[in-house]
Amino acid sequence: MTAQSKVYLEIVQQIRMIMKEDGLAAGDRLPSERDLSVRLNVGRSSVREALRALELVGLIETRRGEGTFIRNYEHGIVQLIAGFVLQDEKTKGDLLQVKSLIERDAIRLLCTKESVWSNPDFENEHAFWKDVFKRTDNHLLYRIWFIVSEYAADLEKESTRELYTQLQEAIGKRDEAEALRLHDALNLSRQL
Repeated sequence: MTAQSKVYLEIVQQIRMIMKEDGLAAGDRLPSERDLSVRLNVGRSSVREALRALELVGLIETRRGEGTFIRNYEHGIVQLIAGFVLQDEKTKGDLLQVKSLIERDAIRLLCTKESVWSNPDFENEHAFWKDVFKRTDNHLLYRIWFIVSEYAADLEKESTRELYTQLQEAIGKRDEAEALRLHDALNLSRQL
């Protein structure tokens, strides 16, 4: 690693720290290049280069005349990396297996805590699982599932609504064995 690239990476890290320190989230505006340059005690050209790199990977976006804004980066990074990670069939199979294991754990968690599922309506498979993972009340599990499901999105076909309705009912009844059996049926129906 050259000294130039090391400085550039340090600036990227420092900008990420500023985002965290200032409590900036998706949609928020970053400080200007000049402000970042002063705050980081580096040249504006170095800041500009670091911002270009962050924009290239989808972490920020520049709006002409408005400034630089933080993007919802999870989806952008996943799409960027997915093309490199999912090159072989073994990796694809491993990813789908991990997704299935995470879903099964969420089902188990809900069967121990849910008694009634009050909102039986869902738009699609992603909305169904999003609701399931939010109901686990485990933010880390939800974030892991979100990233894994984004990678897997193009590897599976959508299953029938009827199976999801039955799964939802089994979870609502706290019938773990039936819920896991239905999940297995879902996995079979989602295979391309």
